[in-house]
Formats: sequence, structure tokens, C-alpha cells
Amino acid sequence: MNAYVVDCSGVRWALPPAESWQMDYTAGVPCDSFWLRCPWDGENPTKPEDWVMFQGEREGERVFTGVVDECEVTITSAGRMLELSGRGMAARLLDNEALSQDYLSATQADILRDHVTPYGVEAAPGGQLPAVSQFSVSTGSSEWSVVYDFARYYGGVSPRFDRMGRLVLSPWSDGQERVIGDNAPVTAITRRDRRYGALSQVLVRNRWSGRVEPVDDSQFQQAGGMARRVITMPSKSSFKATRYSGQFQLEKSGAERQRLEVTIAQPFCAWPGELVSVQRSGWDWNGRYRAVRVCVGMDRRGYWSRLELAPPDILL
Repeated sequence: MNAYVVDCSGVRWALPPAESWQMDYTAGVPCDSFWLRCPWDGENPTKPEDWVMFQGEREGERVFTGVVDECEVTITSAGRMLELSGRGMAARLLDNEALSQDYLSATQADILRDHVTPYGVEAAPGGQLPAVSQFSVSTGSSEWSVVYDFARYYGGVSPRFDRMGRLVLSPWSDGQERVIGDNAPVTAITRRDRRYGALSQVLVRNRWSGRVEPVDDSQFQQAGGMARRVITMPSKSSFKATRYSGQFQLEKSGAERQRLEVTIAQPFCAWPGELVSVQRSGWDWNGRYRAVRVCVGMDRRGYWSRLELAPPDILL
């Protein structure tokens, strides 16, 4: 992998070949991140304290775009070493607080204009989210939470960032499916079942009529699950946010109930959002999954990828 940094003047600099590096890609939350370690002779004309952006490329293809959070130069008897770390472009929206405001009708163009493009973030082509009437931005909200509320709760799309650092507001594309068969150099497989945080029942209460509508996860209840939440519909009768759907809350809470973690001795085996088919002999949980988190790295072990897989219809 070739690593580059962009300083505050917009000049792009190539870094020395890294001794080790790691890139963590997510499906939107939490933020993508990177880390690398390389020799640093101190004779470079660029100064680490001036670096703003990071770009990673492999075989001419961009594999990471993000912001520099921390630089560290260490001098030992073995020489100078540079450690660099940072996050994906979602950091620009996470780090900035939005101004509270009310939209009579908020369009995708409004959200991008007011909450995305002022921070140097571009939107990838293809997103066409519907307008939302009576959309409100609460005091203390981050710009990321504004985008997430608009896209996820109203548009039904999980916002995320691509490897070029662009905001993606389109549904997952299931055109390509990765296969992990017996020939894949798998070094470890872990199956995880997590009950904590999953809900067995949601009660949706109407503030004005007092009516309470229960929504149950019968499958989880039969497995012994017992965790209930009560949500109250807001006073605005025109408010149709998905988050006030009991079924949505059940599916959201159960998003981490099942995970399959696969470590492969190859880099960049999949990207978040892609479908992955596991077909391994002697493995009881073969099937179709969706990659929700991918960690790729290079160290003394060589290249490796760690895929966190979830059911394909996972609600993120």
C-alpha cells in the first residue's frame, strides 16, 4: 500500500513504505479509522504537524480517505519512526455541531448544503432521498446525526462513506457476492451470539389517546429473551419517523445478536455492505451474510483481513 498525506496548504506528500498498517472500515457507525507506522529520517521537507488529510492507495486504487488525528515521531537506537492515525471523512461531520433549526420541508439538497458540503465533504452520485416535511434539527446535534436522522429514519437508507471519502446516500448494492470457500486462506473463524441489548418487546404509546400498541419479537421471547422498552409518539401528528415504529426498534436492538468473524491471510477481501457467502467444510454456520465491518492490515504476520459478518437483512 502507498500512503500519502495532504498538508494545510493542499500539497500532497508521499510517505515512506510502511512497516505495518491497519485500516478499519465500518458500515457508517462507528467512524472508519486508520493507523500506520513507517521510518522517518527527519530530512523530509514536510512537517507532520501540518498534515490534514490521509490517502491510502493500492495498485492504483484508492482504499482510504480520511483526516489526520495524531502524529508521533519516536527516536530510538534503531532510528526514527513515525506513527500516524486518524479517521474517515465521517469525522468532519461528527466533530461539528449543527445549528438548531426547523425546515418546513427538507430536501436532500438542503441537508447537503447546510450540513455536509461546508466541511469539504462530497456526496457520491446515486442518492435520491425523499423530502421530509417538518424536519427539525435539535440543539446539540452533530452534523452526522442530522444526516443519519434524515437518511435512516425517513429515507430508509444507512448513510456511510466510500473509500474516496464521499458520503453515500443510496441503498446497499447486492450485485457482487464474495465467497469464502475451502480454498480461502482462513486462519480463524469465530461465531458470536449476543443477547445483551436485544429487546423482546416494544410498547408504542400514543401521547394523546393513551393507546398502547405492543410489538413482540416472538422468536427471541421463545429463546428466553426478556427486555422491554416503551416509546412515546411525539406531539406532532405529522411526524412519521421510522424510529417510532416498534418493529424498527426491535430489529435495531437485535442488530448485534449474531456475528461471524472470519480472519483471512489476504488483504481487502471484502468491503462493508457486500454480501459474503461462507461455504466451509466442517463448519456449522455456512450461509449468506453481509459484511458490516472490515479490518485490513499488514504486520509481522503479513497481510490479513478480518471480516465481521451479520445476517444479510441486518438493520444498521
